[in-house]
Amino acid sequence: MGAGGPLSGVRVIEAATLAAGPMVGTQLGEFGAEVIKVEPPGSGDPMRTWGVRKDGIGLMWKSVTRGKRCVTLDLRRDDGQRLFHRLLGVADVLVVGNRPSALRRWGIDWESVHAAHPDVVMCHVSGYGGGGPAADRPGYGTLAEAMSGFAHLTGQADGPPTLPPFMLADGVASLAAAVAVVAALYHRDVGGGSGQLVDVNLVEPLARLMEWNTLAVDQLGIVPRRSGNRLDASAPRNAYRTSDDRWLALSSASPSVAVRVYRAIGRTDLAEDPDYVDPIRRQERAAEVDDLVAAWVRTRTLDEAMSTFLAADVAAAPVYDGRQLLDDEHLAARGTFVRVDDDDLGPVRVQAPVARMSATPGVVGRLGPALGADNDDVYGSLLGLDEQERAALVEDGVI
Repeated sequence: MGAGGPLSGVRVIEAATLAAGPMVGTQLGEFGAEVIKVEPPGSGDPMRTWGVRKDGIGLMWKSVTRGKRCVTLDLRRDDGQRLFHRLLGVADVLVVGNRPSALRRWGIDWESVHAAHPDVVMCHVSGYGGGGPAADRPGYGTLAEAMSGFAHLTGQADGPPTLPPFMLADGVASLAAAVAVVAALYHRDVGGGSGQLVDVNLVEPLARLMEWNTLAVDQLGIVPRRSGNRLDASAPRNAYRTSDDRWLALSSASPSVAVRVYRAIGRTDLAEDPDYVDPIRRQERAAEVDDLVAAWVRTRTLDEAMSTFLAADVAAAPVYDGRQLLDDEHLAARGTFVRVDDDDLGPVRVQAPVARMSATPGVVGRLGPALGADNDDVYGSLLGLDEQERAALVEDGVI
């Protein structure tokens, strides 16, 4: 937590709740930044009780708040805003997620922050981003998953648009924002610049991953439609049911892989036929190719099908649930999940930092602490408030 990583010496004030903004802080903290999370007194971040819980504790809270110090502060109060600016005075990065109107009321909008703390990089992750008529609307990842085109393209052709049952838009936005924050720090510290605003919304990062959708409209006048798990440009590509009622996924993005699939399922005739090998001609026969593979897979168990495909160097993988993901031998060898002792839950397996750096690897610090657990340390040791001052702030409901 804040020591030894490539971002050691960077202090982040995270005044965001729920998913996208806090996940920016998580990623920066994993690589050495000191992250101080600011929550409203009494209630705290809604993520504390969001989703799956054990003993009333949100499990995602424990992971998303890994390695952070947690303080309470009421930003609606004048005294709270003054104390917050004292935190910014010793910070490098500010992460916020509220609507612009709320930030202006609290005196922590970009103009106010930059005027008072010109070296601070401010990362604002919001539903819609600034500069447009929707800037102050309430926004969540679900809405971004709908607007980005993701839901429109996800699901069966004859079914409804499908929303993901997890924080997809928030997660993708947090990755884009974390990269931009590091770029802004590089600009400040290496390029001799000042702090700047990093403005990321929830819609655009996910839409960027699906840019072929808008390129097709712009250049061809074609609006892509849902096609289930099929992707004609990569045929055969689908999730296939096995004889033991399991599923495997297979992808054939390149002609060479498609040829391996044909040979693996005993159709060497197709491996020599340009109509089934050439990318464009194969795309025109995607449904037929997909049906051939599905028919072969459904007569074999998952183990049998995977053994054949792996022996033929085919790009295939089993469809995992959470337990199977934890038990995978390759991921276990990589240390994908690490066990962390938590004061509330005991040993907890959480996912390690995703990027593996050979010289400065990321680390998982303590899991999410109690509300206001670090008030004395941050307000006392860091800002120099004595015990009486802190007690008065508690009595007044400021912290």
